[in-house]
Amino acid sequence: MKDLLFVLIILFVVPLQSQDLVIPTFLEKWENSKTYLVDIAEAMPAEKYNFKPTERQKVFKDQLLHIKGNMDWLCSTYFGGQKLDNKTDINSTPTKEEIIKSLIDSFDRVGTILKNTPSSTLSEKVEFFAGKKSRLQILNLLQDHVTHHRGQLIVYLNLNNIEPPKYVGW
Repeated sequence: MKDLLFVLIILFVVPLQSQDLVIPTFLEKWENSKTYLVDIAEAMPAEKYNFKPTERQKVFKDQLLHIKGNMDWLCSTYFGGQKLDNKTDINSTPTKEEIIKSLIDSFDRVGTILKNTPSSTLSEKVEFFAGKKSRLQILNLLQDHVTHHRGQLIVYLNLNNIEPPKYVGW
């Protein structure tokens, strides 16, 4: 009987406990992602915030604002956060300091909302422009989008002979 109980615990309890690690593990990575992006934003001098490598690319500050806007949108739409009016969040010509503060605020807002999100909701499917996705897929997209544009910003730094900050990973 003890062996059967042990097997049942291993089969049912351990997987349930490991599911509870998804959001805390994400949040640890999220904090490091915030630190790294803020370090990149701080590394670029304010007078270079309008730099763009080619005509078809966004300027440095617009890349940062795009990252922020996407975080706000994904979180408010798919994790129940308050919808934000990005136009009133910061002025139309934000300074370097205002942009960095708004990034930090967005990262923190996402973190707070996710701390209060039950792991059980991550398997729920939601309507997304690319078809139905699970909230776990949206969570992965949230991080992946930041990583994608952060990589572009590293190129912007390198093109200005600015050494990018040391990578902050997990």
